[in-house]
Amino acid sequence: MRHALTAVLERNTTFTADFTTEPYEAGWAAEARWFVRTLALEGEAPALELTTQISPDGLHWCDDDAGQVTTEPGLVSWRVREFGHWLRVRGTLTGSGAKAKVLIYLALKS
Repeated sequence: MRHALTAVLERNTTFTADFTTEPYEAGWAAEARWFVRTLALEGEAPALELTTQISPDGLHWCDDDAGQVTTEPGLVSWRVREFGHWLRVRGTLTGSGAKAKVLIYLALKS
């Protein structure tokens, strides 16, 4: 039987600058999927770039190849495989006065 878990890493959080989520230990999982629901994206020509970051120890991070860019409210998702032990999302806001209100979920399966 496969194991599954969904973790809510951010709930109705408003960001006004670049950010990273709290690290999540997922070494038991064979696959992961990020879901980011943007509730509001404001400012002049705002964009939110979302990048998966991976780590062997939860302390030192590098970017993975996976990610998304969103320029309007809605839901985006992407897969992550062969990621080692730890996962988090790095968010980069662009545009004058940009701010984003988001929910970020991490779905894991063994």
